[in-house]
Amino acid sequence: MAVDDASHRLIGELLTQRTGQQLTEGRRWRISSALSGLFREFGIENVDQLACMLERPGEQRLATRVVEALLNNETYFFRDHAYFTVLANTVLPDLARKRAATKRLTIWSGGCSTGQEALSLAMIFAEQPGRWQDWSIEIVGTDVSGKAIETARSGLYTQFEIQRGISVAQMLNFFAECKGNWQASDKIRSMTRFQQHNILDYPPSPGRFDLIMCRNVLLYFDPQTRSAAFDRLASGIANDGWLMLGAGETVVGQTEKFRPAECGSSLYSPATASLSSAAPRVRAAAV
Repeated sequence: MAVDDASHRLIGELLTQRTGQQLTEGRRWRISSALSGLFREFGIENVDQLACMLERPGEQRLATRVVEALLNNETYFFRDHAYFTVLANTVLPDLARKRAATKRLTIWSGGCSTGQEALSLAMIFAEQPGRWQDWSIEIVGTDVSGKAIETARSGLYTQFEIQRGISVAQMLNFFAECKGNWQASDKIRSMTRFQQHNILDYPPSPGRFDLIMCRNVLLYFDPQTRSAAFDRLASGIANDGWLMLGAGETVVGQTEKFRPAECGSSLYSPATASLSSAAPRVRAAAV
């Protein structure tokens, strides 16, 4: 094995140990490009030099920076808009009916990156004040990246980020210009809280979520790790709750903890749900 191959493998193993994500051979091309800024900052010439530095004692800070740089934090507001249409027209009305007595909803946005998914959900609630008046809405956004969570907590986005996915009306209603950037308003930030968390760890509090969104996270795991992630998600969802995955993800052949819902190819119900509380038969746009 060439030195370069060994170095790539060491970096890939570091990512897996810290996050559970697999850096397959097909994704190794990302290492040099993703770490280019780190190379310049630390005066590193190539992957082999980086691997040698990571092997030295006391390089935990560098290791953390490497992992942060390798994580794919690509996201934007209302990413894959059809998903949010299904949420607004099918999932949330169903939960409104189920939780009418308590008027409380808890939602988990797993792998939330820099917070746009959670804030997009908050905008849906804010745009329907009549339906959600007097409700307690809590959207918990988690991500393994501490840097991403810092951005999510700040609610501060660049002009480029703010223009991806939201209309001018939403921008003006829910954000305020702040020194060249855009700050999310208290109206939507008050529904969200963010914390650093690995999807492979026990679910964050409150522990029983009405809706879990975990999109484009599990596809980076090997089958064994993916099964463990499904176990964690199952332990954190209400018996009559909903799970939404990404377009390239499914529970079929991956876990016995969930079953496909009948109103969208990326929606799932806990396998323990009774027939009376299972997802309704609703015609909705497939996502």
